[in-house]
Parts: sequence; structure tokens; C-alpha cells
Amino acid sequence: MHVAAPDFKHAMIGSQNVKSDEQAIRDLIAAWLHASKLHDNKAVLALMAEDVVFLQPAQEPIRGRAAFAKMQEKLANIDIQSHADIQEIKIFGDWAYCWNHLTVTITPQDGKAVTRAGPVLSVLNRRDGNWLIARDANMLTAA
Repeated sequence: MHVAAPDFKHAMIGSQNVKSDEQAIRDLIAAWLHASKLHDNKAVLALMAEDVVFLQPAQEPIRGRAAFAKMQEKLANIDIQSHADIQEIKIFGDWAYCWNHLTVTITPQDGKAVTRAGPVLSVLNRRDGNWLIARDANMLTAA
């Protein structure tokens, strides 16, 4: 039985496609951080797949855009400052992963700032030409 090797010509290291895809993923992360700061939930939701899953320590998975949107409602009156230091992006055709070190400081209107930091591993999928977050494992802890 002969199994053909996958065709990764369009995703070869150093190719223009990989470079533009990597930039598109960097842009997605920057757009996410910016939209989160502005509480632009519509923009944030547009950056994730409908069937997205978010994993966080000691919490149940957040499954789907609707569940994420409901969680975001709790952050409406909180100032969000965040920075992602991208460590690695690997692209495999229409799939990719991105590992970054994320620092997020949230400040309630009437409270003290809390900073959480740690690694985040995101799995992305290109759908209709756009990269979307499909899975996200967020390991932030108190800084």
C-alpha cells in the first residue's frame, strides 16, 4: 500500500506564503489585544472559530463563541492592558500553532489592578482565507 506524502510546498520554510501567514497570525494577535482593550466584543468574536475551545487552569473549558461572549460581558467595566510576546509560530497548511507569553493587567473601576502572566498556546485554522483561533490553552497565573 502506497501512501502519498502530504503536499507542503505552499508552506515551505522561507516561502512567501509562510511569511505572509505568519504576519497574518501576528496581526490577529495584535487585533485581539486591541479589540479586548476597547471592549469590542464583536471584533474579538470575529477572530475565533464558531466551535472554539478555551482552556484555563482550574476552570471548565469555554466552548464556542456564545460561551466566550457571555464570559466577556463580565469584563465590561474593567480596564484591560495586555502584551503578547510571541515565542513561536509554526504553520502546517491551513493549521498553525502560536505560543506566546501573555501579560494581562485588569483594573476594575473601583478596585486594584491585578496582573496575570504566563504561556498561551493557540491552535489556529484558516477558514475562508482567514486565520481564526480554534483552540486556546491559557496558563496565566497571578504575577
